[in-house]
Amino acid sequence: MNRRQPVYMYLILINSSILLLFYVVRAFFNRSDVVYLIFGAQYGPLITKNGEWFRIVTAMFMHGGFLHLAFNMYALYILGNYVEAIYGPARFVSYYFISGIIGNIATHLFYYDALSVGASGAIFGLVGTLFGAGFRRDTPFYLRPITGSALLPMIIINIALGFVPGSAINNAAHIGGLLTGMALGYLTPVHLTHKTELFWKAIAVSLIISVVVSFGLLIRSNFFS
Repeated sequence: MNRRQPVYMYLILINSSILLLFYVVRAFFNRSDVVYLIFGAQYGPLITKNGEWFRIVTAMFMHGGFLHLAFNMYALYILGNYVEAIYGPARFVSYYFISGIIGNIATHLFYYDALSVGASGAIFGLVGTLFGAGFRRDTPFYLRPITGSALLPMIIINIALGFVPGSAINNAAHIGGLLTGMALGYLTPVHLTHKTELFWKAIAVSLIISVVVSFGLLIRSNFFS
């Protein structure tokens, strides 16, 4: 009864609730694709011309439909379970959001005129974290089956699918998040000192505050501008 609920489960709940609310709004109030923007989708011109940089964060919580959500949340359930158990909640939150943000910055650069939603960049960051960890000598041996080259087939298949014409897959977010996660997994050991752990806790809190502020700015842009 006293066990803490994993952070990744809260993320799954938040993502699912946002998409459900999106469908309610679209069914009863507005059937146009503008609703995607109302719920925080990323769109280059709005970011650069209107200064709506918060969309780089809010787009991670919005999905293109139930199938899109189902795939991403299933991946988050599996990968989040591994990464949070190995690195702890603070670094899980940090790695997830840092990878997602950098993935969405890559989206802004390479798919400037496209409407973009989804947590894929952040999820690929978790894949990259486990992949990078497998190449550290101090990574415990019992983690080898879920780290390093063991993940290579999954990475290759998913990246290759993004290059299939008409797939509508955002490979910029995938690759950006993946490379970020790889760097984090390779550069940070599984076991940290107490001082370094406090550093990652501060980063995690800062990122959570950034998410809350981003949604506050989204609400203000929708209703008070």
